[in-house]
Amino acid sequence: MAPPLDPRLVKRATATRGFLVAVVLTGIANACCIIVQAWLIAHAVAGVFGSGSTVFPGPLPGFGAYLAALAAVFVVRAGLSWLNPWLAHRASASVKSQLRADLMAARLTNPLDASTPSSTLIHLATQGLDALDGYFSKYLPQLVMAAFIPLLILAVVAGQDGESALIIAVTLPLIPLFMALIGITTREQVNRRLKYQNRLANHFADLVTGLPTLQVFGRARSQLKGLRITEQRSRIETMKTLRIAFLSGGVLELLATLSVALVAVTVGFRVVAGDLDLTTALFILVLAPEAYLPVRLVGVHFHDSADGTAAADAVLRIIEAAETPQAQPVTPPAPGATEIVFDRVSVRYPGTDRASLDNLSFTMRPGDVLALVGRSGAGKSTALNVLMGFVRPTSGSVRVGDADLSEVDLDAWRRQIAWVGQNPGMLRGTIASNVLLGYPGATKAQIREALDRAGGEELALDRPIADDGEGLSAGERRRVALARALLRIEFGGAQLLVLDEPTAGLDQATEAQAVAAVRAAGVGVVVVSHREALLRLADEMVSVGGDREQTAPISGNEGVDDGTDA
Repeated sequence: MAPPLDPRLVKRATATRGFLVAVVLTGIANACCIIVQAWLIAHAVAGVFGSGSTVFPGPLPGFGAYLAALAAVFVVRAGLSWLNPWLAHRASASVKSQLRADLMAARLTNPLDASTPSSTLIHLATQGLDALDGYFSKYLPQLVMAAFIPLLILAVVAGQDGESALIIAVTLPLIPLFMALIGITTREQVNRRLKYQNRLANHFADLVTGLPTLQVFGRARSQLKGLRITEQRSRIETMKTLRIAFLSGGVLELLATLSVALVAVTVGFRVVAGDLDLTTALFILVLAPEAYLPVRLVGVHFHDSADGTAAADAVLRIIEAAETPQAQPVTPPAPGATEIVFDRVSVRYPGTDRASLDNLSFTMRPGDVLALVGRSGAGKSTALNVLMGFVRPTSGSVRVGDADLSEVDLDAWRRQIAWVGQNPGMLRGTIASNVLLGYPGATKAQIREALDRAGGEELALDRPIADDGEGLSAGERRRVALARALLRIEFGGAQLLVLDEPTAGLDQATEAQAVAAVRAAGVGVVVVSHREALLRLADEMVSVGGDREQTAPISGNEGVDDGTDA
């Protein structure tokens, strides 16, 4: 069974440490208030019965003072009850933000990693980590209080009556024992439920992605049965989790009730026998439930935290997997001043029978334009991913000057690269805001100039873009991405331009403008393309996959982008 407080969470999420200190302080203050409250109640009630009158004759001396003191204690406890959730929500928000940022950074270190599907990442980063609110607002404060409040109360009771303290000391450990047994079952069930929720998320995401194809072949409705089965399985696992939560809560309540009853019965008989005075008996009876309450509530709130801790555990595993221990990274040399050498580079992805890239070798000199050609599936895009550090070669090496690319600081290396992919990423906003990603300090005039050079004269800077570039055609996306790369080269210091089919879908006139912009960039260029206009730029063409692809001039307007959104 995992520890109740994950040390990785304390180590990575710095807000957790400050929150723990604050919870300890408020817990100590709350424990002191409980003891003072019990003392005041015992003396006030015992004072009424000790007056010798069966009919209340009027205000007793000092009784009003007891009531005023009790009211003050209640006010303090109310303030502490408000302070704990306030601190918890602030800490939870900070921890969730930090974990989400670390999760995104871990994903970006290896964006091609397929071991964790995107739908699973989305579920973990949103609904999964949101469940940490219960962990911080309920479980963790109660866990800290359960660590010392029962001991403090037990010490106070022992100072008043050893027999009652012995009963509490014997029965109190039964609650953590049963709680541990229940916790093992609960954690296993929650992990199983999280697995089915991720499966449902992945299933739904796959259906949404493949819906156009399913509609074309008339198979969309036939997928409903599979989706209903997955949904039903997720519902069953959720109900099993709730069943365990309710049953475990009842068991812990029963244990605490029986334990308090043992104390109450023994104290009552001894008061009747005259072996214990009324004030002490009342003091113990008021304190006894408070000794069991923090431990019992830990078990109750454990179920509030289970979903969040399961998601946090999955997130931390992804983050730690991305943080592979390595020696101090080497500062990469500038690609504009040194050679880039691929030496018999091969890449084989896990679970595949054939190499995605096989024995590729070439040398790129500073300022050269190098074209990678070959049949589809030969590994041209994989070669670009190796060059940018997204994929490590299975064999062979890539050298930048005297440094091996596997040993350099990849963040520093990528800062020197401007990249235009086959499907350029776009964020919700405007065309200007997406071009601005290349160099955030660019002015409006500089954005306009870069877009014009990329062939996007007719694209308005304030034109809105929805999620994932919706609203732009494929050709328009490439022009926006090329303008972004040009800004990065001109103002951001990038010295290497990497292009993967940057002019696919453009008409000949627009392609000519884009080619002129690439030619005028004045930096080294690695390009993958089937278009003759771009291949004519190359100082050298490298065949990928052993077969040199025969290229020919493109006639007419084949594959022309008409500017409409497909």
